[in-house]
Amino acid sequence: MSDTPKVKGPASYFPSIEKTYGKPIQHWQDLVRQQQGKAHMQIVTLLKTDHGLGHGHANAIVAATLAETKS
Repeated sequence: MSDTPKVKGPASYFPSIEKTYGKPIQHWQDLVRQQQGKAHMQIVTLLKTDHGLGHGHANAIVAATLAETKS
């Protein structure tokens, strides 16, 4: 067994997002952080329409990024 804990939740999508879209997660999180004051789904829609992300990937990025500011 591995001592490395398995990544769970939205962050589990990050390797696939980086591979699929060719940009680091930091890039996408920076975009989310620039959307101050917008609702979760407004930001998801922006990532989908303006940047071509799929719904699950966009939702994972937004959820993980917004959760950082709530802690």
